[in-house]
Amino acid sequence: MAEKKAGQAELLQIFPFHVREILMKTADDWEEVQELRLRSQKPLFITVKGQEYAVGKEGGLLSVSSADRLKENLSAVCMISQKDIEQTVECAARHSLYAFEDEIRQGFLTIEGGHRVGIAGKAVTEGSGLRTIRDISSLNIRLAHEKPGCGDPVLPWLYENGRLQNTLILSPPGAGKTTLLRDVVRQVSNGNRYGPGLQTAVVDERSELGACFKGVPQCDLGMRTDVMDGCPKALGMVMMIRSMAPGAVAVDEIGDREDLEALRYVMKCGCRILATVHGSSPEDLKKKPVLAEMVREGMFSRYVALSRRLGPGTVEAVCDGELRLLAGKGCQNEESGAGSPETEGKAEASGA
Repeated sequence: MAEKKAGQAELLQIFPFHVREILMKTADDWEEVQELRLRSQKPLFITVKGQEYAVGKEGGLLSVSSADRLKENLSAVCMISQKDIEQTVECAARHSLYAFEDEIRQGFLTIEGGHRVGIAGKAVTEGSGLRTIRDISSLNIRLAHEKPGCGDPVLPWLYENGRLQNTLILSPPGAGKTTLLRDVVRQVSNGNRYGPGLQTAVVDERSELGACFKGVPQCDLGMRTDVMDGCPKALGMVMMIRSMAPGAVAVDEIGDREDLEALRYVMKCGCRILATVHGSSPEDLKKKPVLAEMVREGMFSRYVALSRRLGPGTVEAVCDGELRLLAGKGCQNEESGAGSPETEGKAEASGA
């Protein structure tokens, strides 16, 4: 509990004093807060348990179920000024934007506690690349949450005869795939009742899995896990194979041709793969050329589909490499009779 309060305090410190005071009156349980959105001359929005609210100027949550209703209540809403944005960015960068120049170029900052501050504003280009972002006018602060044990319901399905299976977790944005992957990595690394601990390499291009701050993961990824932070996925996978000799490689949000080639290399080296991708169901993968190629080649022997139906992290289906249903209700296939001896029909990990 003390650690959670310390993490909350670290987050709140980046806001101007008056915004900080309002937020302290707004959220009772910061473990349920997913993101905060600040836009210049616009209301302050907060997402709690997957539901978006406006923040009242005296604190509290205001429903935004319709645009008309929100417009009628603007006088009661906390409005964000350009100065609020500037002060928040300054504090998030510890008053040294130059030191965070590389991160700003990627469109976000990672602050202590692993929270990610997404930024938008005036893009300054150089040749075909982005040099920096200035005149920042919008912030999306995504809170880093660990959900130890959220992977428990799916873990039995990810092993076969004590051997970890190549696994792809898919979900729409905000449905919990990164949170689930993080906990699966932790348990694979530490070892669990289904298999021994594995040396695990995490390639964390967007600094979301480990939520690294100054190179140190802020999230628990297990005792045998090494993290390559901020590195492009394809390059990072090859580097980690050569330098750290892992038994498993984990990567978030794959999808392009370079990722496919790197995954092939990982598999040829005998490593297990844990990955995520955007999608609503295993069948969706067949509609995307690169992902369809992965399915045809049988690169993954387990697919885990998530949704927000019962809240972020709802497991809709666990399928085998041929997309046959093993557990859940979202991927029916009458030919499938496979199942876990311990968790048949219990594929739900709400809160992931």
